Amino acid sequence: MAPDVPDGNAVPSHSGGAQDTGRVLSAEERSEYERLRRAATLRHRRTRRLGASILLLVALLLSPLAVVSAWVQDTVSDTDRYVETVAPLASDPAVQKVVINRLTARVVEQVDVEAVTASLTKVLADADAPPRVVAGSEALTGPLTSAVRTVVRRDVERVVTSDLFQQVWEGANRRAHAAVLRMLTGEREGALRATDDAIELDIGSVVDQVRQRLVDQGFERAALIPDSDRTVTLFRTAELARAQDAMRVLDIVGTWLPALTIALAALAVWTAPGHRLMLLITAVGIGLMMVALLIALAAMRRVYLDTVPVATLPPDAAAAIFDTFVRFLRDSTRTLIVVALVTALAAYLYGPGRAAVALRSGARRGAGAAGRGLSRAGLRVGPVGRRLAARRSWATGVVIGAGALALVLWNHPTVGSVALVLGLVLVALAAVAVLVAVAASGPPGDGTASGHATP
Repeated sequence: MAPDVPDGNAVPSHSGGAQDTGRVLSAEERSEYERLRRAATLRHRRTRRLGASILLLVALLLSPLAVVSAWVQDTVSDTDRYVETVAPLASDPAVQKVVINRLTARVVEQVDVEAVTASLTKVLADADAPPRVVAGSEALTGPLTSAVRTVVRRDVERVVTSDLFQQVWEGANRRAHAAVLRMLTGEREGALRATDDAIELDIGSVVDQVRQRLVDQGFERAALIPDSDRTVTLFRTAELARAQDAMRVLDIVGTWLPALTIALAALAVWTAPGHRLMLLITAVGIGLMMVALLIALAAMRRVYLDTVPVATLPPDAAAAIFDTFVRFLRDSTRTLIVVALVTALAAYLYGPGRAAVALRSGARRGAGAAGRGLSRAGLRVGPVGRRLAARRSWATGVVIGAGALALVLWNHPTVGSVALVLGLVLVALAAVAVLVAVAASGPPGDGTASGHATP
């Protein structure tokens, strides 16, 4: 008797062999089997979706901290980056005004105008000058003080607004870069240092330059400018110690936290059942977190301006200092928002949406028309076109991957650099599409009209 041959309702073999050893299922058993298989598949998809959601949530929560920590680590560890950060302060009018006012006041304080007028009065009295002249000399204190202040301010302003001040400022900050590390660790040494509740910048080099300039111009009293008390308070806060602890932690994790955040986001996309949809959600989430970071920076700016006493720094100078110090952080955040928007748009355009399908169809028709036109004009793409026609998806992936790698390797990418890379990627993708269309439109001897490479 011939053996039974299992039909489509046989229980599949689990031994991995070529033959089925299960018996034939009844209709009820087959229905139960399909139900259990669908339930197992559904549980598997739910588990993957839950795992991807947890990974995405952690990545989103870490993303602002990753950006801030990378900014802190980059600013502290790179001398050129640090100098580039603080250099604009030397040319900011509000900061220059603070420096001019303080240096002028300190020089004028060293000039004892009252003693000068008293000596003049005594000389006139001893010389039997008319009483009216002697009395008038006593009233010279105010005009002389004003004249001294005018002369000193003019010379100080000439120095502070010159290129010399810019050079001295950058040189002092470059030499003081090592002091930034000491400031973060709380050591009270160097040009930039932390006191009990404030962060101060020693402008001793600038004072020396101004003092020497005034002495050279004949204002010998400027040599009496003291060497002490030559600091400018940049920040004053009761939470300095806590901020130093936070910055130390951020500096330690500045390298690894961004990498961990990217890895978690990538793992969330890979784990999710729908990779494209999860990529879209991840990109939108990252963009929203970057917007939240910008809002937090704006709130911190308001708090900082409200806590800085006007006697310490005028509001415009305090605003200039804050904006200068965080401008690279803002630039990085805006760049990530643009990258997130581009990624979300790309994920949508590769999906089944009506607008996405219409756009892809229009692009294919345009590339096909361009390829046919170039083919009729005599363009032949040869082996390159045949390989692209056979491996178009690979070529597309390589182009997109190269664009992403360029942004990763770009030193401090900006919105402009993202736009440049995006434009180059779009041009490259269009070129690939046109070359494939030319290969498909060419004569049989030059390629294949079906888009497959000839052997």
